[in-house]
Amino acid sequence: MNDQFNNNSEFKIFGLTIETFSVFYGSFLVFWGVIVSFISGSNSLTSFIPSLIGLPILVFSNLSIKFSSKKKIFMHIVVFFGLMAFLAGLDFLRSILGGSLFQNFWADISKLILLITGGYFIYQCIKSFVFARKINK
Repeated sequence: MNDQFNNNSEFKIFGLTIETFSVFYGSFLVFWGVIVSFISGSNSLTSFIPSLIGLPILVFSNLSIKFSSKKKIFMHIVVFFGLMAFLAGLDFLRSILGGSLFQNFWADISKLILLITGGYFIYQCIKSFVFARKINK
């Protein structure tokens, strides 16, 4: 359910502003990286890549809420890190093409999560930016 048109001045996803949605997404990535590292017993810093991408999303989306006059720049930074999530997730395709899919189960699941959620997040951010441009004409 995407109710982006309930309020003509704010783009909404599942009833949330893009900034609030970004806070949830950043939090999800931080927790995902920590949980996967714990569950998999990984001692590698790379298992925390989702957390390392999610942390700036979480921080800058919160800053965009707190300092609305700087929302535009903060949300552009958020989108940049969302793009990093998507691009990091593309490494999942290397596992498919290399024939090593799920040989490292948790790493491949994390890459797939980054690919899908990063792609969806970027898509929603672009829709939000287009919506804002139409409103501010």
